[in-house]
Amino acid sequence: MLNVRNLNYSSSRTLLFQRFSVIFMDVLFVYAVHECCKCIDGKKVGKELTEKPKFILSVLLLWNFGLLIVDHIHFQYNGFLFGLMLLSIARLFQKRHMEGAFLFAVLLHFKHIYLYVAPAYGVYLLRSYCFTANKPDGSIRWNSFSFVRVISLGLVVFLVSALSLGPFLALNQLPQVFSRLFPFKRGLCHAYWAPNFWALYNGLDKVLSVIGLKLKFLDPNNIPKASMTSGLVQQFQHTVLPSVTPLATLICTLIAILPSIFCLWFKPQGPRGFLRCLTLCALSSFMFGWHVHEKAILLAILPMSLLSVQKAGDASIFLILTTTGHYSLFPLLFTAPELPIKILLMLLFTIYSISSLKTLFRKEKPLFNWMETFYLLGLGPLEVCCEFVFPFTSWKVKYPFLPLLLTSVYCAVGITYAWFKLYVSVLIDPPVGKTKKQ
Repeated sequence: MLNVRNLNYSSSRTLLFQRFSVIFMDVLFVYAVHECCKCIDGKKVGKELTEKPKFILSVLLLWNFGLLIVDHIHFQYNGFLFGLMLLSIARLFQKRHMEGAFLFAVLLHFKHIYLYVAPAYGVYLLRSYCFTANKPDGSIRWNSFSFVRVISLGLVVFLVSALSLGPFLALNQLPQVFSRLFPFKRGLCHAYWAPNFWALYNGLDKVLSVIGLKLKFLDPNNIPKASMTSGLVQQFQHTVLPSVTPLATLICTLIAILPSIFCLWFKPQGPRGFLRCLTLCALSSFMFGWHVHEKAILLAILPMSLLSVQKAGDASIFLILTTTGHYSLFPLLFTAPELPIKILLMLLFTIYSISSLKTLFRKEKPLFNWMETFYLLGLGPLEVCCEFVFPFTSWKVKYPFLPLLLTSVYCAVGITYAWFKLYVSVLIDPPVGKTKKQ
C-alpha cells in the first residue's frame, strides 16, 4: 500500500485497516467532546435532557454531517485531529494552559493547516497565561508579566518541534518538507473552488469576460479556454481582473485576521473570546488563503458549535455557516449511490440543528430574518438544478463544471455573510470588565 509504484493497489485488508483505524482514532474525538461539554455554562438548562445545552452540543459535534462524510466515506483522520483541537480548547477553558499549549503544538505538527488558528492561541496564551493579572477595568497589568511562564511555554513548543522535525533536520530534508507543506505551484484555487472570497472573485472575472466578449471589448483569441473551471489543479491567469499571487493572499489573510487578534488583546472576554477569535482566524484564512480546500470550512464550524449553545446571536451565525458550509461539501460525493445518502444525512443534521437551537433560545428573538431564511431555502432549488435538471440539458457537454461553479459561488455568499456577521458581533461586544460593571 505504501509502495509509490503500486498505484492501483487494492485489497480487502487495506479497506478494513482504513475503516477500523478511522473508527478507532475517533475515540479521541469522543473524549474531547466530553471534555468540551464540561466547559459549557449550565445556567440555561431545559427541563428535558434533549433541551440541555450539553446534550445539544454533543450531538452537534458527534454527528456533524461534514466530519461524518469526510472521515467515514473519504477515509481520512480529521476526527482524530479535531479531537486534539477540541481537547486543547477544553484545557484552556479549564485554565490548564500548559496542557492546551502542548496539545496544540502536537496538533500543528500532525497537520500544518492548523496554522490558521495559531495566532489566536499565541495571543491568548500570552495575554491570559504569561500576564498573571488584569486591572479592574479588564486592561492588562504590565508588571504582572511572568518570564518563567514564557520560558515554560517556549520549552513545550521547542520540545515538540524538535521531536517532530529533528529527524528531517538530521537527514538534511527540511527544505523538502517545507516545499511539500506549502505547494504554491498548485494555483489560487482547488480544482473545485472552495466557497470563499476567491470563488466570488473568479466568478466575477468569468461574468466580466463573458460580457466583454459579447460587447467585443475582448479578443477571443487571447482568452484561455475554461482555465479556471477545467477541473485541474494548476496555476491560471484571470481574464479581466488582476491575477492573484500567493503574497496577495497572505496580505489579505493577515489583514482579515488582525482585528480579531486586537480584540482578543484589548477587549478580553475570557475563553469565550478566545474561541470566537479562533473561529474568526479559521474563517478569515478560509476566506482569503491560497489554494484552500473546501473541507477546511470544518475548521470554523466545529469550534463555532461550542459558541452556538451559549448565545442566540452565535447560534444564528452557526446555523448559516454550518448549513452553507456543509452543502458546499456535496461535490465531494459525486457518485449516484451517494446522492440520497448525502441529502438525507444533511437534512437530518440541519433539521436537528435548527430545531434544537430554536428550542434552546425560544424566549429570545428569531434566529433568522426573512433574508437569511430565503437564502437558506435557496439551497433546495440549487440542488435540484445541479443534480436533477442540469444532467438532462445540452449544457452538460458544453459547460460540465457549471454546477460546481454555481455551488461554490452560492455557498461563498452565505459563508462571507456569516464571517462578516461574526466579525461585527466580536467588534461591538464590550470587554468582560465592562460587562460585569454594567
